[in-house]
Order: sequence, then C-alpha cells, then structure tokens
Amino acid sequence: MPSNLNYVIDQVGKDKGIDRKVIIEALEQAVLTASRKKYGHQGEIEVHFNEEAGEVELFQFKQVVEEVTNPSTEISLEEAKELDSEAQIGDSLGVKLNTDFGRIGAQTAKQVIIQKVRDAERENVYNEFKDRKGDLVSGTVQRMEKGNLYISIGRAEAFLLSKEQIPGESYRQGERLRAYILDIQKNSKGPQIFLSRTHPGFLIKLFEMEVPEISEGVIKIISAAREPGERAKISVYSSSRDVDPVGACVGMRGSRVQNVVQELRGERIDIIPWSQDQAKYVCNALAPAKISRVYIDEENRHMEVVVADDQLSLSIGKKGQNVRLGSKLTGWKIDIKSESRMEKISSEILEKFKGLPHIGDVASRILYNEGFRSIKEVGEVDPEELARVLGLEKEKAMEIVEGAIQMSQREEGKEVGQEALSTTGDPALDPVDRMEGVGEKTAQILGANGFKTVRDILEANVEKLSALPGIGIKKAEKLIQSAKHYIEGKRA
Repeated sequence: MPSNLNYVIDQVGKDKGIDRKVIIEALEQAVLTASRKKYGHQGEIEVHFNEEAGEVELFQFKQVVEEVTNPSTEISLEEAKELDSEAQIGDSLGVKLNTDFGRIGAQTAKQVIIQKVRDAERENVYNEFKDRKGDLVSGTVQRMEKGNLYISIGRAEAFLLSKEQIPGESYRQGERLRAYILDIQKNSKGPQIFLSRTHPGFLIKLFEMEVPEISEGVIKIISAAREPGERAKISVYSSSRDVDPVGACVGMRGSRVQNVVQELRGERIDIIPWSQDQAKYVCNALAPAKISRVYIDEENRHMEVVVADDQLSLSIGKKGQNVRLGSKLTGWKIDIKSESRMEKISSEILEKFKGLPHIGDVASRILYNEGFRSIKEVGEVDPEELARVLGLEKEKAMEIVEGAIQMSQREEGKEVGQEALSTTGDPALDPVDRMEGVGEKTAQILGANGFKTVRDILEANVEKLSALPGIGIKKAEKLIQSAKHYIEGKRA
C-alpha cells in the first residue's frame, strides 16, 4: 500500500463519487480480512485508519500476565512496560502488527476494496434514481441485445425493453435518446433502471418541456392516451381565462406540438380541452367527429354516443382507434351508434314500452329520454321514482312496474324455451352463428336486427336481409342458401 493513503482515498472518492468514510471502512475491512489469513483467528484484532499518518494500523490486543503461556493472546509485564510504561498485570494492551501481508494477502485486500467500492457505487446510483420514477432522462445507446437497448445515463446503465420501444423505430449505437423512467428495481447485481418511450407519461413530460405554461402551473395536462407510433390524445385545462390551453400546446404555427411529434417519430397528436361536463368532455375526446347526442349511465361510467350516419366511421376511426383512445383518455366506456341505427333501436324499444299498462306514445318517449332501454330496467325502478318521472299516481306506477316484471319474465322464459328446443332436436331454432359463413360480426348484425335463429333467416327474403348494414344482395342470398343447407344437413 502507498505510505500515505489520504491522496488515494480523496482521488477514488472524487472519481467514483463515493463518500470518504465509505472508502476508509473498505480499507479497514480489507486489512482485517487479510490479517485473518496471516495471523489466524487467535486473539482480538482491531484495525484503525490513522488520518494524520495516512495509513491503516493493525493492532492485536493481548492480556498482560506475569508468565506467558499463550503468546497469541498474552504478553509479559516486562514487554508491556516497553510499550506502555503504565501497564499493569491484567491490562489489555494493543500490540501493533505488521501490515505487509505478502502477495496473497494483498490480493485478498484488493478484492475486498474493489467489492466494497463497487457496492458503494451501486448504492449511490440507486439513491440517485430511486425518487426519479416518472422523470424524463436522456442517454446514449450503448448496445442492443435481443431487441432490448442498453442506454448509458450518466453513471448508470438503463434498459429500454423492446415492448417499451415505439413500433418502427430504429436505433444506432452512440445515438442520443430521450425516455421516460418507468421503474427502478434493486437486486444483487445493483439497481436496474427501466425506461419507456411508449408510456403516456413520456408524452406528458415532452409537453412539459415544450410548453412553459405547463411548468408554470397555468396549464395542466389532465390525461393522456397513446397508441405508440400512430396516434395519441391529451386533454388540457387552463386555470386562466386569458390562456387558451389548446393554442398554448400547439404553439405558434404548430411549433411546440411539432417538436413533440418529431420526438415521437411522427405520432399524430390530438389536443383537446378538458371539461367538467363529462358529456362534453367525451364529445371533445371523439374529435374531429361531430356528436349529435349522448346518453349517460353514470353508475357504470358508460356513454351511448349518437352520431350522424356520415360521421360514424370518423367517430370510430381506423380500426376503432379514435373511440378506443377517447375511452382511455376519459375513463368512460363509449358505445357509438349512427342516427339510423339508433332510430331503429329506439322504435323497437318504444313499441315494447307501449305494451305496459298506462303507457302511450308520450309516456314511452319520456321513459326512453330518461335512459330506460329495456322492459327489465322499468321493472327494476322504484315505483315512487317512476311516478315522479311520468307524473302519475303511485298506484299506476306500481302497475307499470308489475307489468314490466311480468313481461320481462315472459321474455326470459321464451328465450329459455327456444334454447331448450334448439338443444332437443329442432335445428331451425339453432343460433345463426352455427351456420356456415356466419362469423361473429355478421352474427351480431343479424342478432341486433332480430335474426337470431336459422328459422329467422329461412323466413326472410333477400330484399329484407340485404337492407341490413354490411349485408349486400349476394351475401343475403348466401345466408338463405346456408340456412337451407344447415337444416338439410341436420335432418339427413
């Protein structure tokens, strides 16, 4: 070891960012470990770092005795007097030992120091990043293994797993990259820092960097939803009437949002204003589609959104992307229906309502406007509440509820009966999805329009079937033909 270790300790501490006390403890531990190899485990051995001398001192404590029987643990009074003139029989005296341990001892000490310094480095890295979860970090791509990126972020190495990379992105060694700190885990190999470029938080942090009003607290990002590499939505709110939250995030000539888009490799971003009115908020989230009306089920956080026929595909988006992102952004389950489809459904529901006692055209429409969508729902409502809604006496409301319960039970019994017939040998009562060429989507379209069994298809005509959405003349002809073949095959 160097004669004065103070310089070495200061230099290592500076280079590695490790506290001086930690390095001194590592040195002391290393010398103690090496001393055990040389002197064994006999006697009490202590190690101290002498700051003034800049060296590690090793002491073995021995008991002062008149006659030495065990030299490893005892020292004569005469020898003790040479070390300490005031030594007396029974005292415990520290005898300084030689710290030259030879090649093997020095190697042992070196390994201990390296391990202690490495542990201290790992602890420092963990302490530096443990509270930075959710922060934005910039690093350099070091290498790629099995699709996963290893990124240098200062004194630490982080991981960008393949599932957290934006689809279609390519990376080069040495490239600078921004990412979102997803998680920090501590294990025996040191801290593991996991990054993400697909997390919605990454989008939020990028806007916080680009838009000063967000860091100042004037504008707040309420929520964000992404389909990485394709499209994203964020909802924003301004605490100042003088600041337009959408305009501030877009920037002059779109400069701010374009910087974010470039970082996300062209991901399209919709910025929408947040509203305390949840119906308005959902309508904003489905932009650019125009919404005709909304029906809300607050208990189940479900909204039924009605749009004009020419707005249906726009509101749903390519492969359902627009409505899916809108649902993620707002936290509401969104069901979109066209005006024509809704009109047909509402007409069927209104006709059913008219089958209840004391319910005519006006009352059925009131029930529908109040959010009732089935006879069963009417049967579950409190009579007093129903009386208030319809402006009727409680007795009449009770008759309506009782009538709804009975009608609902008859409908359920009919469905059970049909299912029983279907399973006892009448193939005409089998569901349409058992027919050849009828997939899940076609079965849903048919079922929603009253064609639930094979018999329903057989009794229909081509003109009626072809009028259904997504069912043309050729498909209608194939459906009828398939129904005939199904019956023939079952009865053969």
